[in-house]
Amino acid sequence: MVARAYTVAFDGIEARPVEVQCAVSPGLPAFSIVGLPDKAVSEARDRVRSALTSMAIALPSKRITINLAPANLPKEGSHFDLPIALALLSALEILPPDEIEGTVALGEMSLDGSLVPVVGALPAALAAAAEDRALLCPRACGSEAAWVANARVLAARSLGEVVQHFTGQAPLADVTPGEVADAKATGCLSEVRGQERAKRALEIAAAGRHHLLMVGAPGSGKSMMAERLPGLLPPLTAMEALETSMVHSVAGLLDEGGISRARPFRRPHHTASKVSIVGGGKGAKPGEVSLAHNGVLFLDEFPEFQRQVLETLRQPVETGDVVVSRANAHIRYPARFMLLAAANPCRCGHLADPARACSKAPACGEDYLARISGPLMDRFDLRLEVPPVAFQDLDLPSAGETSAAIRTRVTAAWETQQARYAEFREIRQNADAGGKLLEEVARPEPDAKALLGQAAARFGISARGFHRILRVARTIADLDGADAVARPHMAEALSFRLALGAG
Repeated sequence: MVARAYTVAFDGIEARPVEVQCAVSPGLPAFSIVGLPDKAVSEARDRVRSALTSMAIALPSKRITINLAPANLPKEGSHFDLPIALALLSALEILPPDEIEGTVALGEMSLDGSLVPVVGALPAALAAAAEDRALLCPRACGSEAAWVANARVLAARSLGEVVQHFTGQAPLADVTPGEVADAKATGCLSEVRGQERAKRALEIAAAGRHHLLMVGAPGSGKSMMAERLPGLLPPLTAMEALETSMVHSVAGLLDEGGISRARPFRRPHHTASKVSIVGGGKGAKPGEVSLAHNGVLFLDEFPEFQRQVLETLRQPVETGDVVVSRANAHIRYPARFMLLAAANPCRCGHLADPARACSKAPACGEDYLARISGPLMDRFDLRLEVPPVAFQDLDLPSAGETSAAIRTRVTAAWETQQARYAEFREIRQNADAGGKLLEEVARPEPDAKALLGQAAARFGISARGFHRILRVARTIADLDGADAVARPHMAEALSFRLALGAG
């Protein structure tokens, strides 16, 4: 007789079904696990044996074989402990086979049988619901998995509670979803003195999910303004929250099963490696570009990042996803984020101040920003020089608009764009539109189109740059509530595109 239990193996944020087969047959006593397990899965036999011993369940003096099917799918992680134990208990006729086969289980077991939380409960719950099965997981993962409305979630603290549930002695109670975390306060944009043009660029970037590069002297407020960008963005929709939480679930970043409606804001240090930015490493985990999905990726000291790290951003910025390729796997993660970068004008940072600039000026500034390749620079919709703030401005009271007031306009622009692209699944905002569709929705007036043509001819704007200017102009028109792109909208879009040179 072959007993069966079910679990999942993670392929990115997708949970692929795995059948755990257990056969207890005559022969020399042995406990083997086959089906392409990794080291953590192979060690499950010792944890399972110890957990059963702590419950006074003795294994028979027979050959026990666990097969993880399909055999060609790599099995990684400690969450296979619980389904292996369930299949074995079913084979020993301690648990009813029908109940076990109607459940998708995942969880790591301690030597005393207690269940340890694992990553990936949310995508596992989606997979269980798709197969019309219940999900059995550790108690600490239950509130996370319960966010899947059409999935029945069973959460236990130990293997003993699982046995009592399936034998009818003490059924497990229903699990409630975790708390919805409110967006954390990130400061108000009105606290920033001066820098009106930079604030305007942040508003436009937020309204259309455009990528923005700020270049300015140290202390000009680049990082301060970047930290306030999340306060300009509307909260995640229900679908976006689920998408983002699935990535964070696989990465093990969900706190106590709660889901946040705040958009992610990731700011890795400039010493970050290529794997930490794009993803990979052991288990091909998601990187910063995926953890920032539906949010903002802020790269301060942009030219200080390794050249190879910066070049890896080019593909996800364009496509909205990233493929982590390894010898035995190709894993796709979503990576639809807003890239916000900040840089000093040169290494010393005082290029614009003759009294403080180094002896290599102005060549040092050109060499420093040349670390950003032309193709990568071409992907920034908005480019901005941030001047130093005058001392007199610092002494003035706050007089600018609040983040809440700007967010109202940004939210209205988002709603306009969502209605515009409602029939297109992969397009949500102006930054996603391209080609013929972009020209149709932008609808530039004749004088606006003529201005763009003149600028393209004079400054040698690339085809990508041409379309990115159109996208920004369409966003500016959306902020104004205009149906068509007028000449002032196009002129403002051009001013941000050409701020640091043509292209």
